[in-house]
Amino acid sequence: MTLATASLEQPQSQCDGNFILGQKTMDVEERKSSNFWLFKLLFNWTSSSSIMLRAVEKKILSFLKTPYRGFFVDIGPAIGEADKIWTISLNTESKEVPLVLLHGLGAGVAMWVMNLDSIAKDRPVYAMDVLGFGRSSRPSFSNDALICEKQFVKSVEEWRREMNINSMVLLGHSMGGFIASSYALSYPEKVHHLILADPWGFPEKPSDANNTRQIPLWVRALAYALTPLNPLWALRAAGPLGQWVVEKTRPDITRKFAAAVEEDNNLLPQYIHQCNAQTPSGESAFHTMMASFGWAKYPMIHRIKNVRDDIPITFIYGSRSWIDSSSGEKIKAQRVRSKVDIKIVSGAGHHVYADKPEVFNRYVNETCELYRLYRKEPIIRETTESDDEVSSTNLQAEAQKSQQSELQKEENSEADKNLSDGQQTDEVAPNLKQQ
Repeated sequence: MTLATASLEQPQSQCDGNFILGQKTMDVEERKSSNFWLFKLLFNWTSSSSIMLRAVEKKILSFLKTPYRGFFVDIGPAIGEADKIWTISLNTESKEVPLVLLHGLGAGVAMWVMNLDSIAKDRPVYAMDVLGFGRSSRPSFSNDALICEKQFVKSVEEWRREMNINSMVLLGHSMGGFIASSYALSYPEKVHHLILADPWGFPEKPSDANNTRQIPLWVRALAYALTPLNPLWALRAAGPLGQWVVEKTRPDITRKFAAAVEEDNNLLPQYIHQCNAQTPSGESAFHTMMASFGWAKYPMIHRIKNVRDDIPITFIYGSRSWIDSSSGEKIKAQRVRSKVDIKIVSGAGHHVYADKPEVFNRYVNETCELYRLYRKEPIIRETTESDDEVSSTNLQAEAQKSQQSELQKEENSEADKNLSDGQQTDEVAPNLKQQ
């Protein structure tokens, strides 16, 4: 008896029951399919965010006038199995001591777009996406604050080793300033000068609530409400609306960068969203190191006095920042045998590099020039991965050099001639070795 005849011979009630059961089965399958597409619709941005991040970063950096090169630096199993740090470099032909930039929480290399042209004019500049942020690898950090801090430091040192940079001016903003200071404690022989832009994690958390008045109400409310959570979880929870969340909660970000990106008001909110739409590896590490949003579990003010005396330190604070600038004065008093400068940028907030970029750039350039006599001869050999990204101006400059030295090699410049100003290429570039 076939299955078909068996169905026909069954009682009507049973047949109806099987029909209903079959319908229910179909409904379940349809519901599964529907749920799958709904899930894909809601979370598709996560799987494609790395591609979108790359695109928006390139768009922002296309406004630079200085040729730059973007590449991954393979630092091996620093924390994860095979970590890579996304890096952009400018003016690497200069023999001056290189300036290395470490960004703050939730940021990336493109946030320096208003600074790079100026500060790279007279020296090599390298900006990296700190491990766990931006386009760099996102390994799992330790749940111990001190170990977590050392892991950040190790990633910077492995990056420096791969780049073969003997000595550098290390500039860190906010969380990047905390990491830079810890690095100077661990590897003082590699730090020519330490520049700390509105650094996070220096003062002790005050016991007196009145001492927190200068911290904006929204920061205090956020810190209180989100203590158990990663600070930027709301951007990921918002899904495709993450960019809208940035635009509505931080309209000042758009205003700060408007001139630099020629009034394209979507670029910076989109960039910040995409920087933080992926696995919050570095953000979780920051959460581990913080006592609450404004303070570190292990404040740097108790330790930075141990940075070697011959390393000058320059603090650059925004006059309107919620960061406590009195830490700089205390550290200056501690380091009586060392050079410590404190610069206050009038009218600037925490993002001092973006609020008053001209003043910030001038302070950085003056600082680098002032302490140039202290330099240790750098040896820079730039190591890149296979997916180099090169600005069009950089490609054109290389093509011109090639034509001057080898007039017969027409194929070397053919691709570059087809690129217009501001355009960028995704072609694979060979590894570079600067001798």
